[in-house]
Amino acid sequence: MINLNQLRAFYYVAKHSSHTLAAEKLFISQPAVTAQIKLFENFYEIKLFKKQGRKLILTHIGELLFQKAERLFEIEDEVENILIQMAELNQGLLELGCTRAYAKHIMPSVISVFHRAYPNIKIILKEGSSMAMINSLMEFKNEVAVVAQMEVKDPRLQFVPFSQEEIVLVLPVNHPLIRKKEIEFQDIVMEPFIMKAKGSATRKKVQDLYKRHNAAPNIFMESDNTEFIIDLVERGEGISFLVKPTIDQKIKEKKLVSRRLKGTEIFLDVNFCYLKNTPLSPAAKAFFNVLKNSFIKRSPQGGVGSIMARILAVNHQNR
Repeated sequence: MINLNQLRAFYYVAKHSSHTLAAEKLFISQPAVTAQIKLFENFYEIKLFKKQGRKLILTHIGELLFQKAERLFEIEDEVENILIQMAELNQGLLELGCTRAYAKHIMPSVISVFHRAYPNIKIILKEGSSMAMINSLMEFKNEVAVVAQMEVKDPRLQFVPFSQEEIVLVLPVNHPLIRKKEIEFQDIVMEPFIMKAKGSATRKKVQDLYKRHNAAPNIFMESDNTEFIIDLVERGEGISFLVKPTIDQKIKEKKLVSRRLKGTEIFLDVNFCYLKNTPLSPAAKAFFNVLKNSFIKRSPQGGVGSIMARILAVNHQNR
């Protein structure tokens, strides 16, 4: 294998036509430069320079090697520049996975804060269920993810609390149950139910609720599309349990009604997740720091409402 230190010594001497200048550029002594070139020539049994008085002239093989070496070290400079730009966050890529609800209600504002701080970082945001996004980390399709806490006991994963969201019962506006002051679990057992698809943390919470009452939901349909579920509930096709921020706008517009079951509170823990033993890229570290410094440190329990308030505060400060 070619010795790059020896080739580099030759290249700098050829470029500057001087052992002295080459030594200065390489931060080594002139004898060391001469020795490196001599070792290179001896190993390959070639002659790289001819002398004409004090002037150095490249031999034919020297000319060929200089052209190739020039291309090689130009590429080396380009690689080094890329690494420096990435380290200084002037360049880079962030592959981010997120639950669909957060992709719609949180990520645009969080990414906006991040983008203002690091405008040259390209972001690829992928959406899916919490389980799908956790799997995407282990398959190296995403580097970090914002997901609901799942019962995944994999030592490779690190979860950092991000927020806590309430799951509420969602009903159409003309449903008879909305007339009741308090809705009990038995009131909903036989109701047609639209369930979140497998891999959803909300689904797991709902299943746990029914198990505690030794019951099973009367599932009319399953879907991983929250907007589709909302539309079906609005049309009166069934009821569902959904994360509160996803239906807040519909509640304001009086197109849906949300209720809590008597004596029951259901919360979803949402986390920033990554692989423990895989070093995060500078871009991913910066994204985590934005979350930690702007949002997580201040209150991991506040939910979307308090996070949005903090995002707006950060936006105002950065104007």
